[in-house]
Amino acid sequence: MGQTRKKYSREFKLEAVKQVVENDRSMASVARGLGVNPNLLARWKAKFEESGELAFPGNGKLNEADEELRQLRRDLSTARQERDILKKALAYFAKEKN
Repeated sequence: MGQTRKKYSREFKLEAVKQVVENDRSMASVARGLGVNPNLLARWKAKFEESGELAFPGNGKLNEADEELRQLRRDLSTARQERDILKKALAYFAKEKN
């Protein structure tokens, strides 16, 4: 059977990254002390440097840019569906006229 993935809280991730960034500790020593893979800690650090305190929003919670992108994609999908319906209606009425 496969291993289950371990989930870490937002607070845990932020604290781990802050130990590296603010306390000038090496990623390897922090990772070893917390029992996480150093590569995972490096990804967390990169995410923190990219988003700051807004990093690690949690399950189903998107940051503003991702939320806007999701909304725009939903709007685009709706517009495409409406366009397709109108195309079909135009073809139908064009045939009916002739």
